Amino acid sequence: MYDIVWKPHGDYLKNSNLRRFMDKHGIKDYQELVKKSINNIDWFWEETIKDLQIEFYEPYQKIKDDSQGIEWTKWFIGGKLNIVHNLLDKHLDAETKNKTAIKWVSETGEEKTYTYLEVNREVNKLANAFKDLDIKKGDRIALYMPMIPEAVFTFLATLKIGAIFMPIFSGFGPDAAKVRINDVGAKILVTCNYSYRRGKAYPQKENADKAVENASSIKKVIVVKRAELETKMVEERDLWYHEITKEKDREILTEKMDSEDYAMVLYSSGTTGKPKGTVHTHGGALAIAAMNNAYYLDVRTADTYLWVSDFGWMMGAFYVIGAMLQGGTALLYEGAIDYPEPDQLWNLVEKHKISILGISPTAIRSLIPKGEELVNKHDLSSLRIIGSTGEPWDDKSWMWIFKVVGKEKVPIINISGGTEIFGCFLSSVVMAPIKPKCFHQGLAMDIDVVDDEGKPLVNEIGHLICRQPFPSMTRGFWNDNERYIRTYWSRFKGVWFHGDLALRDNENYWWLFGRSDDTLKIAGKRLGPAEVEAELIAHPAVVEAAAFGIPHEIKGQAIAACVVLKEGYEENEKLEQQLREYVAEKIGKPFKPERIIFVPALPKTRSGKILRRLLKKAFLGEELGDTSDFSNSEVFEIVKKKASKN
Repeated sequence: MYDIVWKPHGDYLKNSNLRRFMDKHGIKDYQELVKKSINNIDWFWEETIKDLQIEFYEPYQKIKDDSQGIEWTKWFIGGKLNIVHNLLDKHLDAETKNKTAIKWVSETGEEKTYTYLEVNREVNKLANAFKDLDIKKGDRIALYMPMIPEAVFTFLATLKIGAIFMPIFSGFGPDAAKVRINDVGAKILVTCNYSYRRGKAYPQKENADKAVENASSIKKVIVVKRAELETKMVEERDLWYHEITKEKDREILTEKMDSEDYAMVLYSSGTTGKPKGTVHTHGGALAIAAMNNAYYLDVRTADTYLWVSDFGWMMGAFYVIGAMLQGGTALLYEGAIDYPEPDQLWNLVEKHKISILGISPTAIRSLIPKGEELVNKHDLSSLRIIGSTGEPWDDKSWMWIFKVVGKEKVPIINISGGTEIFGCFLSSVVMAPIKPKCFHQGLAMDIDVVDDEGKPLVNEIGHLICRQPFPSMTRGFWNDNERYIRTYWSRFKGVWFHGDLALRDNENYWWLFGRSDDTLKIAGKRLGPAEVEAELIAHPAVVEAAAFGIPHEIKGQAIAACVVLKEGYEENEKLEQQLREYVAEKIGKPFKPERIIFVPALPKTRSGKILRRLLKKAFLGEELGDTSDFSNSEVFEIVKKKASKN
């Protein structure tokens, strides 16, 4: 399918975390390790906990307990620990205490740095403030602000006292925030008065006020003064962050939590109903984030690590855990990656010597039209890992970042899993050769590709499944366990049905093609929408594309696509016909799109996933429901109007 373009070499081969683990156990290559980890999952997690020096207050007696069924497997039975102890406390008696733990940079050049010792002091002060507000173990604290230092302090202070952390994407409108606050029953909302993007101050507090209207569970709203601008404070409810933490004690004991105690409720965007509150534990979330970051992304103590993210997406907490567990530096960036200048991201990498950069394919596609010269003017030699997740790559964009940004020397570590597993089923790794857009099978992830009847497939697109449990598997959905079973366990008995389309070749390389329920079935043949989209994006006129199926009298289903054009191209019937013919030529005549609709942008979830199902509904003139969770939602109306004209 593809040729190998990168092979392990030099430092990746000699000094990676994965190399250390493999050498310790006499394992020669990655595939051998995959097989051993799947055949003996208990062995793998036991040795990983030791290797990554994850500390328990009280040791666990057993790795896992699936006596209530695979769907409800518990992990590290009897163990007592806390995520915060492993990210902060254990560094305080080590050399890393004076090392930079958090570095914050805004798009306008503001900077703040905090050592591990300083982060600990800030976290402890906030934790004591929470205690004074009568927050107890198991209470929920919601976060609604951008990537500023106080977001990390809130995350860690919440977990430190045994409360449950629930982040909300800072760009959500008040309705989307309200749904999550009410569902989880948050007692406290931590926000800021304003947030900044593209040089403008946005009234975050105003949205927060609307979000907590009629939210009976909310007792207090804590406000970070991000900007010296007028802010309306509600008497007796609202508190300034700096005032409640100013005189607080800098010491507080970290709560000893059971491995199965809840740490986070993370909501995934719901395109067919209300968002799903996935539930993650201290033991499970820490184990998977530690392993994925150390073994896949090769995070080390010397690294400065940026994932272009927000705490409202699982990658926010995921990469902060990954960096701080290893004693590295987590770089927080607030703002747009192409502002105030279009080379802002590459300037960040050069100035702050970023060694691990995580970014979505969507973001890269937005940067490609700005030109290679903006990349080449910067020294990006500090980069040693480029991480990616969120959606499938197209060939052109993957090769662009590999060649232009990484100079064909830096591996693209493509990871895929989801909010519901707080980690990865699939990931490319530095100890195995890499093909464009590829993944390798995740460690201790007993995954497969199967057809509609559950039979394994090789070199064919099918459904991604998992046959054995893993530590970070969501413990149901918050207040809706029936939906959890229906979503992941009803398709094949005793098997996790992930909902992704995947292909595994006979050399054990894997690729993803979008969601299973987005599958296109044309004249008896089926393919993933990503295949059609990749061909459209390969055309010189196209920046982005989204393909979906529509009813057809003869074929049963035909293809329609929404396309975003590059600057300098104008939409017209001739270009539409040209693109339709282009796809037919590349994939085959049966897959020639029936319609192409030109749009200014694609609507997406906040993690970058294209909303194909809602585009299809808009095209067919069907009811969309609440779209306030999503970016560029105004495009649905454009699609509806254009589709109705023909």
